[in-house]
Amino acid sequence: MDTGIVLLNLGGPDSLKAVRPFLYNLFSDREIIRLGPSFLQKPIAWMISTSRAGHTRAMYSKIGGKSPILEITKLQANALEKALNQGSDNKTQNTDTPLSPPLARGETEGLKFKCYIGMRYWYPFMEETVGEIVKDGISRLIVLSLYPHYSRATTGSSLDDFKKAITGKDLDVHYIEQWFDFPPYIDALAGLIYESISEVESDDFHLLYSAHSLPQSFIDEGDPYLDHIKSTIEKVNRRLSGPPYNISHLNWHLSFQSKTGPVKWLEPSTEETIVELGKKGCKNLIVVPVSFVSDHIETLYEIDILYKEMAAQHGITLRRCQSLNISGKFINALRDLVMKHLK
Repeated sequence: MDTGIVLLNLGGPDSLKAVRPFLYNLFSDREIIRLGPSFLQKPIAWMISTSRAGHTRAMYSKIGGKSPILEITKLQANALEKALNQGSDNKTQNTDTPLSPPLARGETEGLKFKCYIGMRYWYPFMEETVGEIVKDGISRLIVLSLYPHYSRATTGSSLDDFKKAITGKDLDVHYIEQWFDFPPYIDALAGLIYESISEVESDDFHLLYSAHSLPQSFIDEGDPYLDHIKSTIEKVNRRLSGPPYNISHLNWHLSFQSKTGPVKWLEPSTEETIVELGKKGCKNLIVVPVSFVSDHIETLYEIDILYKEMAAQHGITLRRCQSLNISGKFINALRDLVMKHLK
């Protein structure tokens, strides 16, 4: 029996021409932000996307004229599919770390995996992905959100969209909605952070975990996103304090980036935090994009260009921890996550 693995992600414009319709899709989603009464959501979204398109295109033009998220997610899907199907004798891309131990004899007998991608706001949309799955004759699915930390604005919205797309389809679907504290994920993130720390030619540095922001009202209404972020940070710091890293003391901070609109968002912002750290004499800053598993405009433009320039103006040398992307430990973590769910 074939098992399909569906990786859910945000999506991103694949050209400068796609920026405005991508923004329209984003702002049309009331789970992201509510723009007046429901019947005005799409008209207001059209106005916002039209007014912001020029500025946003300028940002994308500085990172290659498009979002790399689709290409990276495809690489993640391909690496995960290979890892699931071939076992531990092969190595994943961009790593010298072998895969986890193979399943016991019989556990994989007749079981084949095929990975798919479903995006929320740009191609391939969920309906397109589901159509491909049905065409391939796959009846059992594991749907894996590529947002480790659950929020109704990210995983919740993507799952709702996917469930609409499979309405009326005869599919056995299982969902992995959160994995913020999954040990192999924590280990993968800690390893990349340590690589960045090793590049600093001084013990005097600060670690800034920068998470995508969220309206404060979401947290007040019970959204677990902030608790999940804090739990990930606590576990990563604990992992860095043990072998082989043995970092006994970390000057670390949490901030939030990419807020949109006039409502109150989570604080402090990454911009404010950089300014404050500069005032306190920080000279070396490592920014960890803690809520992101792949590079896109938030890492390549906001952190690598905008925040790096801002930090330099305040006497700080800013380095960014590499995103998980297709690092070997991360692909291993996704594989283990899927297999744990199957068992």
